[in-house]
Amino acid sequence: MDDFRKLKLWQRSHELVLEIEPKLFEFPKYQIFALSQQIRRAMYSITSNIAEGSGKESIKEKIRFLEIAKGSLYELLNQLITSYDLGYISEEDLEELISLFDEIRKLFIGYKKYLQKKL
Repeated sequence: MDDFRKLKLWQRSHELVLEIEPKLFEFPKYQIFALSQQIRRAMYSITSNIAEGSGKESIKEKIRFLEIAKGSLYELLNQLITSYDLGYISEEDLEELISLFDEIRKLFIGYKKYLQKKL
């Protein structure tokens, strides 16, 4: 089993969670069970699937969970853009989060290539 906490991919994804979570408290109250809940599910899915995949013995299984996590990353980006468009987060916040998204996206690509070489 790999220690997911040592993966830069997981670390940066965890930082993304820590950046976003406080912003969700600023969303309108009626969004508690709507967009803010969708954001929470997507962002926690990223780190959770990275962690779960790291516990798998098979490289193919690790990659499968990595792909699920990457899909959640893109889902999260969509939800953050929508949040900006609705005026729930600032342009500065969105740009900062997109920058972190881009870094994490590159880490996904690199980690997948690393795993594929082990096949």
